[in-house]
Amino acid sequence: MRQGEQLAAIDLGSNSFHMVVARQDQGEVRLLEGLSEKVQLGSGLDRDNRLDEETQQRALECLARFAQRITGVRRGNVRVVGTNTLRMARNAKAFIARAEQVLGHDIEVVAGREEARLIYLGVAHSLAANGGSRLVVDIGGGSSELIIGEGFEAVETESLHMGCVSFRQRFFADGRITEAGMARAVTAARQEVLSIEANYRRMGWTQAVGASGTIKAIAQVCEEGGLTDHGITLEALEKIARKVVKAGSADALSLKGLREDRKPIFASGLAILLGIFRQLGITHMTVSAGALREGLLYDLLGRFTHEDVRERSVQAVMDRYRVEPAQARRVHDTVMALHRSVAEAWSLDDEALLDTLRWAALLHEVGLTVSHSQFHKHGAYMLSNADLPGFSRQEQAAVALLVRGHRRKLPLSALSEWDDEEREPLLRLCLLLRLACRLHHARSAEPLPPLSLVADGKVLTLSFPQGWLEEHPLTQADLEQEQEFFQSSDYRLVVI
Repeated sequence: MRQGEQLAAIDLGSNSFHMVVARQDQGEVRLLEGLSEKVQLGSGLDRDNRLDEETQQRALECLARFAQRITGVRRGNVRVVGTNTLRMARNAKAFIARAEQVLGHDIEVVAGREEARLIYLGVAHSLAANGGSRLVVDIGGGSSELIIGEGFEAVETESLHMGCVSFRQRFFADGRITEAGMARAVTAARQEVLSIEANYRRMGWTQAVGASGTIKAIAQVCEEGGLTDHGITLEALEKIARKVVKAGSADALSLKGLREDRKPIFASGLAILLGIFRQLGITHMTVSAGALREGLLYDLLGRFTHEDVRERSVQAVMDRYRVEPAQARRVHDTVMALHRSVAEAWSLDDEALLDTLRWAALLHEVGLTVSHSQFHKHGAYMLSNADLPGFSRQEQAAVALLVRGHRRKLPLSALSEWDDEEREPLLRLCLLLRLACRLHHARSAEPLPPLSLVADGKVLTLSFPQGWLEEHPLTQADLEQEQEFFQSSDYRLVVI
């Protein structure tokens, strides 16, 4: 990334869509502009967890406005992430396809803990170093993230199923705010926090920090109403809760510092924060200017400066599950060489595809920690469901697919679930990984001979030095078996 280039981050939240545009300046992010619209995506989920058309249209219109602002930003300099609602929506894939057309950029759906990690990164970069641990709380539309971290590193991350939009629908659906409804909402929030309370209290923190719109709105009411000099206190929350219940409805709320557009979800957000304060024994919380969007920017910047957290995640998985480093590296180096030979002919020169192939090569034997039998399936399941910091759900799914398909039958049914433009490249990556694994089946440190791999449409021609295959009959038998598997995918492997 060149000095001074613009970069952008877009957060497709359950309540609001946010975008920030920034400039890279001496390894730091300098914010240029921020845009925010209350799309209320989470309100558009029906009983079957499908986004209704009206909400989708509202979201697409917002994204069209965002797209106009980032027209000149280079494609690789933009990150767009979906959070809780797009994790839940059964028709998320179809909506994302429409949204990507409008934006002209890929959309990632991140898991809850990855969302939490990114939030912490944004908060940490917006605060002065305090020399201790922080508890960071972010209340979104559909989920709430609680993180304990030190410096710029999140140590413990959790995403809980409670948000200001979902709680409004559960406890304040008709706009009425009653004492009983508030009590039930606070109790529900405490019940959610209960599952993590013991671990979080054991770890401890020296500073509690809130992030994002809901907590900022509450802090503004605290400060402008004269309840606190700075930030949020438990006493102030209790007083505000009594005033909110006394108002009786969202429309009737009249609190100094509360914006009109915040009224519909203020009671539900307040109940969640009050529950968190009570359950974790928090008495005071400061508020951060940074959150998920800023975290996305710094995470993106890290990828340009060779501090990609995904690389650390891959290494951590290898260490945790005792993947044999020498074998992983042999397969990795060979598949990279095979990729270079066919990247142009097979249109595989996209950087994201190359990363997927690299990670799958390093992790292809991760399932051996479960069982040697069907270890490719065990590995795919582990990688699909693990919390891998830095990875989106789509990235994890792609790596898992290659791990699943590196041996035995090709996962054609799983491939059929991918979009047309993704399916063929993933199949081709899978075929390359299979060849690399076959060539190192013996797990020998003996180097391979000079090889030639040529791609011509759906035909791969793999050439060896004269006589080498005859001297290595097991490799020859492996490749003959592989030729049969290639045929099942309508590809042909020629070995000479």
